[in-house]
Amino acid sequence: MIQVLLLTIVLLAIAILGLGVNVFIRKRKFPNTHIGGNKEMMKRGIYCAKTFDKIEHKKAIEEIRIKNLKHLKLADV
Repeated sequence: MIQVLLLTIVLLAIAILGLGVNVFIRKRKFPNTHIGGNKEMMKRGIYCAKTFDKIEHKKAIEEIRIKNLKHLKLADV
């Protein structure tokens, strides 16, 4: 029983060290699985929810600024 447990621990340690070597020593970048990193999606104008929300937020702020400027101009006249 103890031999099986020790063998399991040794095999797990080797697997974890192997993964660590792969991640830290090779310095490979993780693949970008985000929707915004896909060139075809970008060509079609498809964004993730976060990016879409940021874009719409910027548009809304710009619209509010334009409306405020129009109100200021009308008030000055």
